[in-house]
Amino acid sequence: MPEFSEADTIRILVATDNHVGYEERDPIRKDDSWRTFDEVLNLARTEDVDMVLLAGDLFHDNKPSRKSLYQVMRTLRQNCLGMKPCPLEFLSDAATVFEGAFPHVNYEDPDINISIPVFSIHGNHDDPSGEGNFCSLDLLQASGLLNYYGRVPEADNIEAKPILLQKGLTKLALFGISNVRDERMFRTFRDHKVKWFRPDAQIGDWFNLLAVHQNHHAHTATSYLPENVLPDWLDLVVWGHEHECLIDPTQNPETGFHVMQPGSSVATSLVPGEAVQKHVAIVSVTGKDFKVDKIPLKTVRPFVTRELNLAQDKRFKGLDKKKDNRQEVTRRLMEVVEEMIEEANADWESIQTDDEALEERPLPLIRLKVEYTAQDGGQFDIENPQRFSNRFVGKVANTNDVVYFYRKKTVSRGKANAANPTESLEALEGADDMVKVENLVQDFLSAQSLKVLPQGPFGDAVTQFVTKDDKHAMELFVSEHLTGQVKSMLGLESDDEDLNSAMDIYRTRIEQQQARGLPTAPTERKRVLKPRPSTWDSDFDGAWEDEPDAWTYEDDQQAESARAPAPAKKAARGKGKAAQEDEDLMDEDEPPAKKPVAKRAARTTKAKAAPAKKAPPKGRGRKVFEDSEEEEEEDVVMESEDEPAPPPPKTRRAAATKSSAKTTAAKPAAKNTRQTKLNFSQSQKSGTQSKAVEISDDEISDDDAFEPAPAPAPRTRRR
Repeated sequence: MPEFSEADTIRILVATDNHVGYEERDPIRKDDSWRTFDEVLNLARTEDVDMVLLAGDLFHDNKPSRKSLYQVMRTLRQNCLGMKPCPLEFLSDAATVFEGAFPHVNYEDPDINISIPVFSIHGNHDDPSGEGNFCSLDLLQASGLLNYYGRVPEADNIEAKPILLQKGLTKLALFGISNVRDERMFRTFRDHKVKWFRPDAQIGDWFNLLAVHQNHHAHTATSYLPENVLPDWLDLVVWGHEHECLIDPTQNPETGFHVMQPGSSVATSLVPGEAVQKHVAIVSVTGKDFKVDKIPLKTVRPFVTRELNLAQDKRFKGLDKKKDNRQEVTRRLMEVVEEMIEEANADWESIQTDDEALEERPLPLIRLKVEYTAQDGGQFDIENPQRFSNRFVGKVANTNDVVYFYRKKTVSRGKANAANPTESLEALEGADDMVKVENLVQDFLSAQSLKVLPQGPFGDAVTQFVTKDDKHAMELFVSEHLTGQVKSMLGLESDDEDLNSAMDIYRTRIEQQQARGLPTAPTERKRVLKPRPSTWDSDFDGAWEDEPDAWTYEDDQQAESARAPAPAKKAARGKGKAAQEDEDLMDEDEPPAKKPVAKRAARTTKAKAAPAKKAPPKGRGRKVFEDSEEEEEEDVVMESEDEPAPPPPKTRRAAATKSSAKTTAAKPAAKNTRQTKLNFSQSQKSGTQSKAVEISDDEISDDDAFEPAPAPAPRTRRR
């Protein structure tokens, strides 16, 4: 064993769940979260640590306000930038552990002087979302103030790659797994879909530290991360997400590693776990050994909570038998609250060392949970809880929820009332354990399932709305998935298909995507311009881009092609192979430009008539033309719109004939290569002359513009 000195010790300040931005709209508590975060980083600078490790939930909101971002960036810049060189040597391949525009550790950036690097994973409050899958930590990393690691691109295929750091003889492998939905994380570990990467050289000399952000306790059978599924070669696990401060490391008897739970730095709920004194810790790693020094946080608002049962408390004994006992019950409850306020102030003063801080004593948080269930024949007449709480304005910080009254319920939570939210919520009143919103939604949906909207993303949207204060979560969820359902139904090939089965298929697909950790929101469709048809004439029809049918969406092209009816084929006799191919091209929605020109030139037999859309209009007093039996008619199609029109207006049929005549002239017994007279009659063989056939109305569209027929010219014949 090598001998280690103080120069080989890596000192890490560990904190988690700072929740910057919590209650920032409250007039009293608006600055609590960022002040405590500022204290944490001030401790990092004054204690001269080598690095800071944050285990998730730096911000309280998924989209933090500008004030929250400003305070965090200001604190990071004031305490982490400086001329002091960072003593940590970075040994990893930065591209494998960092992402974004700057995939390298910030203290090796030549343009920034970082004295104390901060490494952080994301939690369930500041997780990536939206277009690009960015989170607030991506902004801090792009600015060079923080190193964001431990991303989880695929929730069902996790790859844990360490950041390898070295100081002297001490080697540190820093692992991180950012927050994943607890049930999904449990399933991923159960299915052995987590791959751990370890350094090849001197694998036994590395101190392995892991930061996670998951439920530590089993709220349900699968909604937590068990300690025993983690590898036993880990040395220390820093556990985020749990707010109760259990910062003294505890050893797991099964795996052998130690677990540290720093807890939150600000109270986000009025429960007993939040009333424990808040701490951060400095972990000193030397070789394979570590030592923890915990430091109490002085800027945390004091918080005292207490539970009271009026029927069993001596101070309220016998009051339930008296009539009109509200005034007496209220007076005695006020005395209890006053005692709690004095206790909170005394606890705060006991940890202060600065005389100036004593003069700025913050208002405490007080929570009194009162059960007023009376014995048989008695009754406790209680006051309105908000009115009671308002009696302590100027004495407490939470002036609306100082007291919580409840009665003991005997109603059991069964399947009968699972479909009734009101009855279920009443049954939960006074429960000792915290009820998660997603679990409550899941219970309701299991009793009455959704038909159109997917169930899993619905629970996620409710959680985003409640826990992350995302006001548009439900609106976006409903809009996105209703659009997806409508799109899937429009893609049905026939009207006879069952709409219910189509909705079930869509809903099942979305829920399967969510189970695999894939994004469930429909992707934004890209607008695409269709190729211009060869029969489109900009002079007559206008710009192709202005046509509504000229645009489609990238993900709709295939569906539109399947739904579009094929154009009606016109009857024609004696079609050859080239004519048949040309007819097949007309069946497509998007005919390729220029190609029909070459195919028209290859025709040797009677071609079909022009499409009905672009047929010339029926003129007045049209002459009947007669052809010799040796001549064959040609289909005339408008060529490119770029041909300059001669002074006398010519029809598109005449213009197209010039291009097709070049290839047909080489054939024996071909007709005249130049058509000087238009023939609108159907092709018909006769002994000497073809009969005069009137033009069918089916071949001519009434919508086409009037085009005068050109003057007839003498025709030359080649014998």
